[in-house]
Amino acid sequence: MSENKPQARAEAVREGDTLVVHVGGEWKITNPRPAWTSLVEGETVKRIRLIADQLDGWDSSLALFIREARAWSEAQGAAFVLEGLPAGAERLAQLLAQKPAKPPAQPHGLPDLFAVVGQATFKLWVEVKDIAWLVGECAFSGGRFFRGRAQFRWSDCVVEMQQCGAMVLPIVGLISFLVGIIMAYQGAVQLRQFGADVYVADLVGLSVVREMGPMMAAIVLAGRTGAAFAATLATMKANEEIDALETLGVSPIDFLVMPRMTALFLMMPLLAIYSNFLGILGGMLISWTILDIPTSLYWTETKSIIDLSDLSTGLIKAATFGVIIGLSGCLRGLKSDRSAAGVGQAATSAVVSGILLIIVSDAIYAVIFNSLGW
Repeated sequence: MSENKPQARAEAVREGDTLVVHVGGEWKITNPRPAWTSLVEGETVKRIRLIADQLDGWDSSLALFIREARAWSEAQGAAFVLEGLPAGAERLAQLLAQKPAKPPAQPHGLPDLFAVVGQATFKLWVEVKDIAWLVGECAFSGGRFFRGRAQFRWSDCVVEMQQCGAMVLPIVGLISFLVGIIMAYQGAVQLRQFGADVYVADLVGLSVVREMGPMMAAIVLAGRTGAAFAATLATMKANEEIDALETLGVSPIDFLVMPRMTALFLMMPLLAIYSNFLGILGGMLISWTILDIPTSLYWTETKSIIDLSDLSTGLIKAATFGVIIGLSGCLRGLKSDRSAAGVGQAATSAVVSGILLIIVSDAIYAVIFNSLGW
């Protein structure tokens, strides 16, 4: 049976202007230790010598005692000397004595205009480079696909088509139907004043087919599918699954990005047609119940105002919106931080950037189609 080691002890002896302190025993943080203030209470000296005397063991408890002694010596203006103490205890005491750096002071007033513009410009340039990188990689992947060399699996694409196609039919249908009802009701309030009730069909038909149908479907998919793509890829990046694919020689663009973008590109025009139909159906319901317009007359007026150019305009927009949603979701997922917070940030950023690019591209298409006379 081992003997019990003596508890930590500290004895102070004054020798002229010098205070000699002997420390010994076992210094453990879990055991009681002498307090430095009780040793030097009422003392005024010019020099302090801290000497090891039969020191059996130590941990951070001894380092705390040394730190207290050094701090008291500096406050009194006395010299401080260590003799025979472990070098590790002295280094630990110095680390404990270091003060944490103060956080930088928050600037007051408005930020510098040039700094804000410069930071925004640099961030925009980084975003443009990232988008260009992904577009280029997808273009090379498409070339490999047509040559039969891409690591592309149609089974993954079919699964994604189901997720971004059939699974979103209820929410897309509900939103499109309600948008058609709202547009017909608001248009009826104004057109009834001029006795032009029947032209509600023209208003709803053109608006839904050219703009609102593809737009509503795209916004729903940006919030649902785009965020899901970003979260999935960001989680795979955080778990180092994408690194594992690259180590095995599998291209993440071929294996992960292209099936998702292909699924969105193929399903968005079909969703736009579905959205157009339900939007027109919502307008027909309002016209029949509020304006007393027969459904046959409403349908005839709708067919007379909508031609192939209007339908093709909406389908071109829908396909473009699908590519934009896929690019936004996959880019945010691939460029996310390797953490749980990075997954949430990637999903949020994918939704915001996707909707923003959808609106911008819709405005560009409006100018192009107007110049072409469509």
